Amino acid sequence: MTKTVFGDLSSLLEHVDSKFSLVNVVTKRAKQLNNGAPPLTEDVNPNKPVSTAFNEVAEGKIPYHRSKEGVK
Repeated sequence: MTKTVFGDLSSLLEHVDSKFSLVNVVTKRAKQLNNGAPPLTEDVNPNKPVSTAFNEVAEGKIPYHRSKEGVK
């Protein structure tokens, strides 16, 4: 069995409530990383902020809550 780039989807979904939320959280965090925010994980590739954001979610380092306005 081959390992996927971002790991097992089910393990990522343990930290968010849906695939939709996962995409929103990772997108928002990748933008923050592009704008100079420090990474929250040791597994960092400065040329791949989306990969870094996925790793942060997988490690449970990105807190979020859903509101009527969207993901905060």
